[in-house]
Amino acid sequence: MNYAARVKNDIGRWRSRGWIDASAAERMTRDVEKRAARTLGFGAILAVLAAILFAAAILIFIAANWEAIAHLVRVAMLFMLIFAGYVGGAVLKSRGLDGAGEGAWIVAAAAFGGAIALIAQMYHLSGEEADAVFTWGAGVALAALVLRSPALTVVCVALSGVWLSFAIAEIDMRQPFGPAVGYPVVAAILWSLSLWTASRPSRHLLLLLLIYYGLLQYLRADDPAVAIAVAAVSVGYFVLCALRPRMAERLLAIGQARVHGLIGFGAAMMLLQLRFGDGTAFALLAFLTFAGAVAALVLGGRDSAPVRWLAYLLFAVELCVVYLATIGTMLGTAGFLLAAALLLAAIATVIFRFERRLRDEQNREGART
Repeated sequence: MNYAARVKNDIGRWRSRGWIDASAAERMTRDVEKRAARTLGFGAILAVLAAILFAAAILIFIAANWEAIAHLVRVAMLFMLIFAGYVGGAVLKSRGLDGAGEGAWIVAAAAFGGAIALIAQMYHLSGEEADAVFTWGAGVALAALVLRSPALTVVCVALSGVWLSFAIAEIDMRQPFGPAVGYPVVAAILWSLSLWTASRPSRHLLLLLLIYYGLLQYLRADDPAVAIAVAAVSVGYFVLCALRPRMAERLLAIGQARVHGLIGFGAAMMLLQLRFGDGTAFALLAFLTFAGAVAALVLGGRDSAPVRWLAYLLFAVELCVVYLATIGTMLGTAGFLLAAALLLAAIATVIFRFERRLRDEQNREGART
């Protein structure tokens, strides 16, 4: 049963118990149905994937036969494809075929990127790859703004991540920040665009890219303080989302916001442990990672299954990291495996009791309602 169906069942139950009147129940049901209609179903997702494959096929076909096509025909083909994609998508959207319309716009966006690359090649235009990707992303962002397209918003956010990678790679090793230092500004602009287009997946992706940005800066600068800052910000973000979920949802409008904090913390701690390898600093980092996983379960695990499973995964990965770092100092592999088995058994017991307690609490709350 999907979310909309569950909510409508709840509305019917509230109406039958007299908690809301018939008018309120009807308004709530209409609102749920209206919101559910705006979400992409399985067929729409398949249409978008088909559009992506279609765009790739067109671009590969044009590139393979590029030399055999006259210059003017090349330019005309590309711009006709862009025009057909955007206009065709608008027509499809006007007829209620949202998934097909978004897919057509993705084809047009891909054709725009192909036009940038192929025209630059045709006229031997010089420049960096990062500049080309930035231009491509800016054009797609403008289209997403005008068309109010969630799918195009996701595309331009993904292109911003590609641009970030190119911008970091192209700068001098002695200048670890370089032009990519402005990425948070780009992210803020794209965040505003995602609110305008109601593209929640874009905001999830942006938060992951901001984590990626911080870790890239650490790798370029080779300064532990950068990774420590990423971990600290991630912890603060997680605590805020866990203790003030309503405020976090009002600010972020994202749902499951705390997951990104746990991802940022775990990634930063893994990189720090790879740097230090062993010794007191490594032991402290390992302890903090284990403690962070447990704290995530306590603060956010009750209300979020993704947080619970990410915390379990972080705990398991950290156990493997400790094993790889300390096996040389153990009395033998068998001894470590015995200790690990006992530890895992204890962890499994804790997880089992935690999950059972959570289910019992949910059952009691359901019985009261």
